[in-house]
Amino acid sequence: MGEEIEELTLLLIYLSSWEEKACSGMSPVRRCWKGFRFEVIDELEKKGLISQGSFRSKSVYLTEEGINHAEELKEKFKFQRKK
Repeated sequence: MGEEIEELTLLLIYLSSWEEKACSGMSPVRRCWKGFRFEVIDELEKKGLISQGSFRSKSVYLTEEGINHAEELKEKFKFQRKK
């Protein structure tokens, strides 16, 4: 898998994620539906950027490292509008 595909997939996961409380008393987590290529999702999990939980789960969770990296990617891929 190409690094750019992984970066853009992580960015899409981040941009389409929502925040929710997993359990009472715990910090909120960022979660997104699994609508991306499984090979890319597996690579992102190996790198510690997301967690799939169980393979039967239909969503992934962004790790703290994943959130930070996605925010950096948001700036990297920022497009300027033409005036």
